[in-house]
Amino acid sequence: MGLSPILNFDSTSVQENIELPKETLHEDEFWQVVRSHYNLHPDFINLESGYYNITPKPTLSKYFKHLERVNLEGSFYMRYNRFEDKNIITAQLASFTGCDSKSLVITRNTTESLDLIISGYPWKKGDHAIHALQDYGAMQDMFEQIAKRYKVAVTKVSVPNHPIDDEEIVSLYESQITSKTRMIMVCHMINITGQILPIRKICAMAHRYGVEVLVDGAHCIGHFDFSIEELNCDYYGSSLHKWLATPLGAGLLYVKPEHIPKIWPLLADEEQDPSKIKRLSHTGTHPVATDITIVDALEYLSWMGIERKEKRLRFLKEYWQNALKNQENILINTPFERHRSCGIGNVGLKNISPSKMAQLLYEKYGIFTVAIDYANVHGCRITPNVFTTTSELDVFIDAVKSLSKLSI
Repeated sequence: MGLSPILNFDSTSVQENIELPKETLHEDEFWQVVRSHYNLHPDFINLESGYYNITPKPTLSKYFKHLERVNLEGSFYMRYNRFEDKNIITAQLASFTGCDSKSLVITRNTTESLDLIISGYPWKKGDHAIHALQDYGAMQDMFEQIAKRYKVAVTKVSVPNHPIDDEEIVSLYESQITSKTRMIMVCHMINITGQILPIRKICAMAHRYGVEVLVDGAHCIGHFDFSIEELNCDYYGSSLHKWLATPLGAGLLYVKPEHIPKIWPLLADEEQDPSKIKRLSHTGTHPVATDITIVDALEYLSWMGIERKEKRLRFLKEYWQNALKNQENILINTPFERHRSCGIGNVGLKNISPSKMAQLLYEKYGIFTVAIDYANVHGCRITPNVFTTTSELDVFIDAVKSLSKLSI
């Protein structure tokens, strides 16, 4: 799968200030305006926003200004301004995500956030943890590491693509709990299918056994409307360069206050008070302009409206999902119930492998997506974004229908 040489475009076009319309716009007109805020690649239809949501121009232009400011102030900024800025950013992010800023730190991505908890938890020989085969590989790798390092037993469950009800999911995890179980890791939204799991119910169940719950929310912040604290989880990690659409390299970690003292930091920090979450967030001289732009990404989402965005993303997913259901040789790997998914979906073909499907979608139809072929998920992850049009999805729908008729 090859791409054309890197685009030559005038970067000044994304450095200009872009005024966001203040008047009420009709839905179609509104999403046309949103689409105009993105530089989209002319060689393919991008249906792979899951890995990284490209940043809209209104946010990107402010990011460039932050880069200029940090570069202008140099060490002065790093020594005197960045900590105050980070406190402000953290407070605004906490307000948006529904938690106390004293329980939240900014990280670089979900993997860093969750691995910090998995590796920093005070494990003892014989302890037990549970996670799913459908969980993200990096966290599964970390559980394997702590299993070897601390002699922790790890059990893997397999989440069905089409659960009967919430109780089936809850009982799946509950059935594996033992007297030695200390932690369950669970996806808020499974990254390979887009299925949203009943986190509050899982947490309520786990807490009855004295088990803590670590939630992988990589795809949730800025995707749909919820409050972290209302989930009642113990730990929550997310990536902000996904559906909040910050520049690459921003994430968050939430820790319930009572758990902060027992987690060992990944990198030692000068903050020595064990009750303060800042001791877990030493990042050194990293690209601070990315962190500053979190505020601008929040402002852009505020203009759009999280409920409006959620509704649009779910509409786009249901548009292609419903067009392809009950078709010969086509498998939908994402639940159809509205509360069980939002913008991410997965579709496979009985007659073509996922990797071949992704290759043909790109080479024959100019559609970029990603193949998933493990656990019980065999298909391509489809992640439209707010810039996606129904006409682009029509191309995708026709392409999948055509591929389902091939004999390979």
